[in-house]
Amino acid sequence: MRTFLKWLAYIIAAAAIIIVGGSFLLPDEASFSRSAEIAAPPEKVFAIVASMKRFQEYSPWAELDPKTVYTFEGPETGVGQKMSWSSENTSVGKGSQTITELVDGKRISVDLDFGDMGTAVSVWTFEPSDAGTKATWGFKSPKLEGITMKWMGLMFDRMVGPDYGKGLERLKAVAEKV
Repeated sequence: MRTFLKWLAYIIAAAAIIIVGGSFLLPDEASFSRSAEIAAPPEKVFAIVASMKRFQEYSPWAELDPKTVYTFEGPETGVGQKMSWSSENTSVGKGSQTITELVDGKRISVDLDFGDMGTAVSVWTFEPSDAGTKATWGFKSPKLEGITMKWMGLMFDRMVGPDYGKGLERLKAVAEKV
């Protein structure tokens, strides 16, 4: 029995060293992106994404809770537009996004605030392509704090990336409507 307990203690100690020590080797930020070819000119696709009031048209999360409350602040267009959301559904939660940079027809940066869950940055880029537009939607966490968040950072792409892909497919459908 002592031998078993001794080995169990070694295994627990080794696991703790791997988890804690490994976290120091992990990146301080998490990022991923998804892209889609859209049969519409970059200006049209850019205009849809550049309007916070049109976010629900392509949002992969809009259908999770039709009772979500959205509010808008700031200017109607341009930098400073802010959309906040509030939902009782924990998959949607509460938060806000604010446009912080617009490079006409090419790039949009958005600050994301998920309340207690932290902050991040979302970046859109639009490039002319043979199909019309290559739209890329990216995500970047500014700083992963603590052991748990660093390990979770490894899963952001698998956890949220498919939602970004779904959002791009919805954006494609909206932008390609005649």
